[in-house]
Amino acid sequence: MGEDAITINRAPVLTLWAAVVAERMGWDWDCALTLGKAMAGLQAQAKGRMLGIYSPARPCADGAPAVKSGLGEEFFVQLCGRSVPALHTESGPRACVKDAAIEPGSVVKYLQGKFGPQFDAAADAMRQLAAAYEPEELAGRAFGLYEQFRPEIQRGRQGWGSMGELDLAAIRAIAERRSQSLAP
Repeated sequence: MGEDAITINRAPVLTLWAAVVAERMGWDWDCALTLGKAMAGLQAQAKGRMLGIYSPARPCADGAPAVKSGLGEEFFVQLCGRSVPALHTESGPRACVKDAAIEPGSVVKYLQGKFGPQFDAAADAMRQLAAAYEPEELAGRAFGLYEQFRPEIQRGRQGWGSMGELDLAAIRAIAERRSQSLAP
């Protein structure tokens, strides 16, 4: 695999992919970064609960999830099969955790730290794959596409937080196959 291989765990891969998907769906890059980070966090919480690592979420008295507000109008964005909470802020829409908007700069720093010098190459490969789909179709297929290229790790609790190999050539190959299937 060579320079196309990145040893990394799944959380930053899903964060970057979800951000690229959000960007393809029309959100600006700063907002998309925050949506990707929140979506990956929601996915990790759900997986952790399934594995018994985290306690089950406690619903409100009426069974609906808790909604917090305070920084601005809250709304939800559908991304990779999850409803991601977001707020309208002075800087534009941002995903939020509890009642705090996520800062796009912190997400970039996180991703650059995890991907290292291959961050731009990974983002480019994922953008190539996202561009192979119309936004509406990508919205419904995004998580399934991620499952095709995500790093392989051991199943169950043993794999929690483990690193695997992300192959950028495989991502580009999925995009190429898609483009060829659409060619006349």
